[in-house]
Amino acid sequence: MTNGALHRVAEPSPADEQRRLAAVRRYRVLDTPPEGAFDTVTSLAARIFGTPMAAVAIVDADRVWFKATHGLGGITQIGREPGLCASPFLHDAPCVVPDALGDPRTAAHPLVRGEPGIRFHAAAPITTARGECLGTVNVLDTRPRQVTDDQMAALVDLASLVMDELEVRLSAVRTIAAERAQRTTAERLARALQRALLPPALPAVPGLDTAAAYHPASVDEVGGDFYDLFPLDDGRWAFFLGDVCGKGADAASLTSLTRYTLRAAAIYDPDPCAALANLDTVLKGEHQDGAPRYCTAVFGVLQPVPDGSFTVSLAGGGHPPALALRADGTIELVSTTGGQLIGMLPRPRFVQATTRLLPGEALLLYTDGLTEARTPDGTMLGEDGLVRRLSATTVREADGLLGTVDKLLTDLGTGVGDDTALLALSVPSHRIDPSAQENR
Repeated sequence: MTNGALHRVAEPSPADEQRRLAAVRRYRVLDTPPEGAFDTVTSLAARIFGTPMAAVAIVDADRVWFKATHGLGGITQIGREPGLCASPFLHDAPCVVPDALGDPRTAAHPLVRGEPGIRFHAAAPITTARGECLGTVNVLDTRPRQVTDDQMAALVDLASLVMDELEVRLSAVRTIAAERAQRTTAERLARALQRALLPPALPAVPGLDTAAAYHPASVDEVGGDFYDLFPLDDGRWAFFLGDVCGKGADAASLTSLTRYTLRAAAIYDPDPCAALANLDTVLKGEHQDGAPRYCTAVFGVLQPVPDGSFTVSLAGGGHPPALALRADGTIELVSTTGGQLIGMLPRPRFVQATTRLLPGEALLLYTDGLTEARTPDGTMLGEDGLVRRLSATTVREADGLLGTVDKLLTDLGTGVGDDTALLALSVPSHRIDPSAQENR
């Protein structure tokens, strides 16, 4: 971290600057409309630092353009004068200016001398995997201040999330372009976009087997179901699964925002109910022309236990209960009944539950496309019907469990009228202290 004034560093060579500008063009972000995912980053950054202003800045050839701002009063771009947002991109590390007015390198900057009178500035670079710096995530204040190492670490994480989102956007554009070049059918395009909205693969979690699947009800329309699994900084793992309202392009946009917001919220506070509350705030800010943007979701945190088991904390917002498949053959509902829709109500209630997965046990999460499917006699499968079907198998491994559900969906055939997302987590079997069962 660079504390105090910005150190003077050499300007990049013309060749390096051309390579950097080519990267900025490659990501196709300049002058694009506002997007909720980046707005979430600025609001979280301001909240973490307790500052009134924050921005996601992209450094162009002769300007600094703001992809997202918080508290900057409609400022969308500034000149590329030395100091503040235009200078930290020259560094390989975050930068801090505790008092911009007292620093000769920033004192003459228009945002310091004029409105809004910046006195404090901290920034973390947005850097590609090739080492090209596209811009910075910034927090600003009108009074001098100091920062903590934890705050700067969070700012670096937020800059990484911005880079991840830019990669997802670029991947989606390239995937769709490649699919269109081969076949322009709606089916191909929908599948390409759907893949871009879901993780390409789940990460490996030590001591846990994982599996996920997405079953579209229509081959030519993008759905709104989503899931994810990712590590937290303290050895725990977070996961979520849910379903946004609607279909098509609007649902795809909302799915991307929802998934990104939950990941970003986990940096600020991984408490399950807090993560859903953050998402609720963001979705309410996305209402356009009176059209609500809402979803159901379950957010969980996995805590490994030394004996090989996992403690699972879940919070639900209007979502079906998770199923815990026990080693003794029983199936328990991990209910978050009472949790309300996210993004819809003035003060929604989110309900938290805790369970424990012992070796030989599994947790299954699903969207309502599964339980609302119709059986051959025309009745809905429902939670009871799902439990009955799963009770007929002793499979507890994540992959095998999803195979069982896949077969169920195939058997239901045309009775499946909605998309279904599935996430299974299982603890491999091994011998365990009997007292662990008593301490579930």
